[in-house]
Amino acid sequence: MMMKKAILRGLLGFPVGVTIGNAITIATSFAFAPNGGYSAVVPAMAEMCGSEIAAVMLQFLLCGVMGFVFAAMSVIWESEKLNLAAQSAVNFVISVCTMIPIAYACHWMEHSLEGVLEYIGVFAGIYASIWVTMYLTYRARLKAINEKIQG
Repeated sequence: MMMKKAILRGLLGFPVGVTIGNAITIATSFAFAPNGGYSAVVPAMAEMCGSEIAAVMLQFLLCGVMGFVFAAMSVIWESEKLNLAAQSAVNFVISVCTMIPIAYACHWMEHSLEGVLEYIGVFAGIYASIWVTMYLTYRARLKAINEKIQG
């Protein structure tokens, strides 16, 4: 049942990942492309793939895979077998194991040990910020519900 739910969510997540990936290319092009141009992929990725269209197709697919995995992973938070620490650890490990190879393939990071470690550090910082925000939000909601029940 949990696997079916994960796959269904993943299928919905694929187009979301593609959409987010495209939104990021538009935003980064707006901010960094010279003369108002559009940069669909990092030039090094186009070179690696042999053409810009091959690189765009690969990035499209990888962004979809990322969306699939992230959406499918949402079932982790519903597991009653794992406590919050275990859920968080599993979610983080799967996230890193998904993001790093995709970011490396798409040339979103420098292709060196330092680049990989820096990317992991930035990813971990963003992940921790989102986790703390979500934790505090749900804790406040739970407190409000308990106050309504008791009061």
